[in-house]
Amino acid sequence: MKNQALGKYTARTIYLSPADCALRLNVATVTLRKWARQGLLQAVVTPGGHRRYAVDEVARFAAEHKLPFHLDTNSALRILIIDDDVQLCRYLAELLGRQGQEINTEQVHNGFEAGHRLHTFKPDIVLLDLMMPGIDGYQVCAAIKSDVETRHIRVIAMTGFYSQDNIDRIIQAGAETCLAKPIDRNGLLEKIDLHRYAVAMSGTGKVHND
Repeated sequence: MKNQALGKYTARTIYLSPADCALRLNVATVTLRKWARQGLLQAVVTPGGHRRYAVDEVARFAAEHKLPFHLDTNSALRILIIDDDVQLCRYLAELLGRQGQEINTEQVHNGFEAGHRLHTFKPDIVLLDLMMPGIDGYQVCAAIKSDVETRHIRVIAMTGFYSQDNIDRIIQAGAETCLAKPIDRNGLLEKIDLHRYAVAMSGTGKVHND
């Protein structure tokens, strides 16, 4: 298939990584590559060279092949901040609101409230403090990943007690990474990887089939 310009995509288009796309379609990433090589499912390459699948394209493919796929493509990216440090929560919400992309954030300050908000807010990403009174971050993360309705949520952990033991524990619970406090702004944004959700439309991207 010939390369195509990305003009039909908008800055608000949500993009999935191969791992996210495979998870939501309940297939292996090797199957995605096979579909792409066959020209059945198109992928795009960001200016940084990362392969992504546009949600609209995945939804079309899923409907055509009668595969389960659920994602609200009309809403902004949703990020839930779970931390008992109110000041840090406000800082993170303000930081994310300055990224030139539509992002909705909500804040909760304990693990008990987090359980309810996960199901009402339906976040795409959770920024999760490890050390909270009552239900700690390890328990919250394990609960997220054990529930079929929430296990797709990306969990990025944060802690002021940055040790290999704590990192290993939260990764085993299902988080994709753990960041040290005080939070490094650039490090956090790199881990969130907003290009996963909105590819910069520089005109240099192309459809990629392998």
